[in-house]
Amino acid sequence: MTEHTTEHTTEHMKGKVIVITGAAGGFGRLVSAKTAAMGALAVCADVNAAELDITVESIVAQGGAATALVTDVTELTQMQALAGHALDTYGRIDVWINNAGTMPLAFHADHAEAVPAWNRCIDINIKGVMNGIIAAHDPMIEQGRGHIINLSSIYSNFPVVGAGVYGATKAAVNFLSDSLRVESQGKIKVTVVKPTGVPATGLGAGIVNPDAIVGILGQNAPGYMQQMQAHAEGTLSSESADANSIEYYALEPGYLADQIVSVINQPWGVNVSEITVRASGDGYIL
Repeated sequence: MTEHTTEHTTEHMKGKVIVITGAAGGFGRLVSAKTAAMGALAVCADVNAAELDITVESIVAQGGAATALVTDVTELTQMQALAGHALDTYGRIDVWINNAGTMPLAFHADHAEAVPAWNRCIDINIKGVMNGIIAAHDPMIEQGRGHIINLSSIYSNFPVVGAGVYGATKAAVNFLSDSLRVESQGKIKVTVVKPTGVPATGLGAGIVNPDAIVGILGQNAPGYMQQMQAHAEGTLSSESADANSIEYYALEPGYLADQIVSVINQPWGVNVSEITVRASGDGYIL
């Protein structure tokens, strides 16, 4: 039996071909840049062509390798075309990250206003992940190995007020992921990433009713909302703003992106199947 060694932390990223949806901003842009800086070959996808170009141009300017294809994750043919683009450009697909998503928090009573956003959320958060799995599956099986990473949420942990549709879509991501993991053990690694609240990603721009955030905060809502207001006004305490403080109240996106990178940067035989990263002082109860 091969003995365990400690030389396992730095050389598993270089040369990996990584497809990332939602790469025009947020976690997608960060993970694209961070993996490319470590020697990965990034295949970046998004519906926002202009911002997608900025992602790729930034990676190339820093000496990394990246290519892009404008892709609507809700359309299976476009996701299959994305897989084909990765194969044509780099010859294989090692990692596929289903990152694209929306977060239209709203109460059921908000349905008149929320239905269009809810429908889009279902299409992107569920169908988008399903389409990504379909597009990546056969190439990974044919090449003998692969790794699919799906972005879920702590909202998937338990149903709460204000997130009925969004939480349901992320619970579906969990089901899709774990069923694939069991079916594909020894063939495809599967990781579920459950972000906590990360305000600076821009995901909150899709919230339909800002009051609906109460479900994830519960009894902590008043204090956390005060911190958010103080942050916006520039009056947040140094302890709450400092990642080196135990009172750190909200993650900067880079901290979660770093952990997604660490999940990829593992030997092929090691699968980190689920991660959640939190600010130690955040108010989220899930």
